[in-house]
Amino acid sequence: MRDVDLFDNVFTVSELNSVVKQSLEGFFRSVKLEGEISGLKISGGHLYFTLKDDKAAISAVMFKGNAFSLDFRPQDGDKVIAEGRISLYEPRGTYQIICAKMKKAGEGDILAELERRKKLFAPYFKGPEKQRPMPSDVKTVCVVTSPTGAVIHDIINVRNKLNPSVNILLIPAVVQGEGAAESVTRGIELANRLSLGEILIVGRGGGSVEDLLPFSEESVVKAVSESRIPVISAVGHDTDWALCDYAADAR
Repeated sequence: MRDVDLFDNVFTVSELNSVVKQSLEGFFRSVKLEGEISGLKISGGHLYFTLKDDKAAISAVMFKGNAFSLDFRPQDGDKVIAEGRISLYEPRGTYQIICAKMKKAGEGDILAELERRKKLFAPYFKGPEKQRPMPSDVKTVCVVTSPTGAVIHDIINVRNKLNPSVNILLIPAVVQGEGAAESVTRGIELANRLSLGEILIVGRGGGSVEDLLPFSEESVVKAVSESRIPVISAVGHDTDWALCDYAADAR
């Protein structure tokens, strides 16, 4: 960037924007920004949105190569921490943050809380010596999950390929948000009270650490641990984990 005297030089608009661009991008090569997503638009896999707080807003973009690696599906209203660089678009004199990484705000606090719970709920956990083998003669598999999610359809598809004679019994449950832990717990208790199957699957699809929290609540972990029916925990993807995984007979 050339040396300039802001008081003695008369700039054209394009010259000023060029100087500001070099100064801004040189100084903010890496920045972490916390805010709320607003006006999210997806085009060609790229994410375009605004990050805002209660006093100001900034335009933001995350290109598809980085967006593909996100472990949650961004939505308007999400509070996030975005990491990236500041860029100025010279023709309009506007600036934005180009995001390379993004996570939900408070995720670190959630992980710390899960580690605390892991120690607290340890009496419910089963090591290999306590895990029961799955029965070989299975007539009915009971599934506690959302009736509208992908999990139940995936289980049915696998059943159709491997053993169509096995019955699938769905106990509908809320698997995310307020009341989810209570709903899943009731489903597990119902399956046991009525002896509804030889195997019990408890699960949901993938999501953020926050989305999977209900399966790390004490009531769910305790119900899984105390289930008379052998339990398979099927929460999230392979890289996801919940505390009910440690209390189940299989994951």
